[in-house]
Amino acid sequence: MNGKGKPVRGYRMTKRRREALEAGLQLDAEGNILGGNAQMQLPETQETDEEIEEKLSERFGILKTITKAAVEGQVPALIVSGPAGLSKSYTVEKVLEEWDPTETRYTIVKGYVRATGLFKALYQNRLKGQVLVFDDADSIFFDDTSLNFLKAVLDSTERRRVSYLSEYKIYDEENATVIPSTFEFEGTCIFITNYDFDAMIAKGHKLAPHLQALVSRAHYVDLAMKTRRDFLVRIKQVIDEGLFDEKNLSKKEINDVMTFIETHVDRVRELSLRTALKIGAIRKFNTDWEKVARVTILRNN
Repeated sequence: MNGKGKPVRGYRMTKRRREALEAGLQLDAEGNILGGNAQMQLPETQETDEEIEEKLSERFGILKTITKAAVEGQVPALIVSGPAGLSKSYTVEKVLEEWDPTETRYTIVKGYVRATGLFKALYQNRLKGQVLVFDDADSIFFDDTSLNFLKAVLDSTERRRVSYLSEYKIYDEENATVIPSTFEFEGTCIFITNYDFDAMIAKGHKLAPHLQALVSRAHYVDLAMKTRRDFLVRIKQVIDEGLFDEKNLSKKEINDVMTFIETHVDRVRELSLRTALKIGAIRKFNTDWEKVARVTILRNN
């Protein structure tokens, strides 16, 4: 500690940071939560690139299949777990867009969600044939009331009823009505998260009983990207599938992007598709692109 009570490491170990560490995530030197993308701490793998590519192709193929089943109402709940920025949300959203081009039968919720907001969202998407997607809205997993709502609507019983017996009334502004304190949920829920539920349960995280209850009620897809090589192979896989198709990059420019990432893999701030797109933009429009990329994309050691 310094004279002002600030830890020497530069940040305080807050409740949120402690929970992130317990969930298997990482913190940078300033205490920012890195969402599992701290590639300098990712373990190595014994798998070959060909084995990794086959594994990831299989996992993302299964993700497409199970998402199609979910939007068709065959699967009432789906949890998708994987690191940030490697196309899990994109894969789910493409299935949704193909299923409902009008975007009237599904709702995507991102960011912070209070328990009352969750109750309202569930009510507004309660009908059979409606799909409610929570994308990086992980606050719902850290609130007891929200977790109890989710366990109720994801239950395997024939009638899934959820109740919020509060003295406060919750309004549905869209329909200018008061939401009933109890209603039946017949829709479908999809959760897209950076958290590794299996790892949190195995480590005995304080949320483990709740997460186990959710996993037992839903189909759980772990996209199996745990190592630095997994990340690199996935980035290359998506590049080969057409990540830069609308960016007008030549084959050489695309190869330069991947080579830069592989060469500096230990220093890139985020090992993700977003990083590849940033480098691609620099490569296309700047003749001194490598110097610019080193300054804007890499961490200072």
